[in-house]
Amino acid sequence: MIEVRYADDTLAVVDKPAGLMVHDSKLARDEHDFLADRLREQFGRPLFLVHRLDRATSGCLLLAFDRETASALGTQWMARSVEKHYLAICRGWPEGEILVDHPLDGGPGKPVKKPAQTRFTRLATTELALPSSGFPTSRYALLRAEPLTGRFRQIRRHLKHLSHHLIGDTSHGDGRHNRHFRMLGIHRMLLHSERLVFDHPHTGQRLCIEAPPGDEFARALMLFPGTATG
Repeated sequence: MIEVRYADDTLAVVDKPAGLMVHDSKLARDEHDFLADRLREQFGRPLFLVHRLDRATSGCLLLAFDRETASALGTQWMARSVEKHYLAICRGWPEGEILVDHPLDGGPGKPVKKPAQTRFTRLATTELALPSSGFPTSRYALLRAEPLTGRFRQIRRHLKHLSHHLIGDTSHGDGRHNRHFRMLGIHRMLLHSERLVFDHPHTGQRLCIEAPPGDEFARALMLFPGTATG
C-alpha cells in the first residue's frame, strides 16, 4: 500500500518509495511494477501524474483524478508557482546557499540544452572517520534543494556540476563515497521530495504537503548530529 499524504475528490499527494519506477517508459526495460499502476488499483479510478520523480528518489508525488485538475496543476507547475523542497546528502561541504544556473540537456536523445536553475541551502554537516583521497576523514552535507526548473535529473546533475556529488547516485555520483555509505548499510540514493506547496485548483487554498524521510534516508540523517529524523 502506497502511503497517501493528502487526498480529496480531485487530487492527491502520495509518498513514493525509493526504487519504484513511476510509469512505463523507454528506461523501464524489463520492469513490470510501476507506481502509477499500483495507485490506479489503490484508488480504484483513473489518475493523471502532474510530475515525475526518478526511480531512486522518494517522497511527495502530486497526481490528479481528472483532466481539468491535472491541467490546472500543470499550469501552476509551468508557471513555477509550485514550491518543491527536496532533501539531499552530498559529498563535501558546499557554501551555505548556492543558486546554480547551469543549462542542461533533456537526457538521452534530447541534446538541446535549456536553462536550469536549482537553489541549494546547507542544513547540516558531518565528518566521518572514512579515509578518502589521502585524507583520514570524509565530509558530507545535508542540503535542501529547490529546483526552479524541471530538467532531466536536474538536482543530481547540478550537484555533479558543483563537484558535491549526490550520495548513492550511480549515474552522476562519486563511487568512492557511495561505497562508504554502503559500508554503513545505506544503499539507496539520498534524494527525497520532502515538501510540495501549491494552490488547490478548485478552492484556491495554499496547500503544504510533507512526507518525512523514512527507511535508509532516516538512518542517514542520524549521521548529522542534532538533525531531527521526523
